[in-house]
Amino acid sequence: MEITDRDRSILSLLQQDARMSNADMAETIGMSASALWRRVRALEDAGAIVRYGAIVNPAVLGLEFQAIVHVHLTRHDPEKLVEFIRAIEGNTLVQECYATTGQADYHLRVLAPDLDAYNNFLEQFLFRLPAVASAQTNMVLRTIKQNKPVLP
Repeated sequence: MEITDRDRSILSLLQQDARMSNADMAETIGMSASALWRRVRALEDAGAIVRYGAIVNPAVLGLEFQAIVHVHLTRHDPEKLVEFIRAIEGNTLVQECYATTGQADYHLRVLAPDLDAYNNFLEQFLFRLPAVASAQTNMVLRTIKQNKPVLP
């Protein structure tokens, strides 16, 4: 599917406010509501729109501690790697996980209620995974940029 300028406008509006009505979005972009609806469905079917959701303030939920964790694996044994990935996917404190190049094998963004809960995450979860050799934690002091739209 080729993404047109109109598609970019649709995606930009949806990222700003996914609750915007179909009629309002169509009026803003300058197309009929039915044509807009068909285009949004086509963008969903093509995988350009992955999902819709709400952006929640972690502090309101009592998640005041945030860290970026650089994880080093013991070795890249396929079974241990699958076990590591499944465990990370299943842990609700891990918000994001990236496999990257560089010194660390994986980078996690972790939200926890406080330092004690984070320490428990390390001791009772992360360091018990057989593939994990070590981890380095960077505490987030302040968020500068987060959840920004993919398209301007």
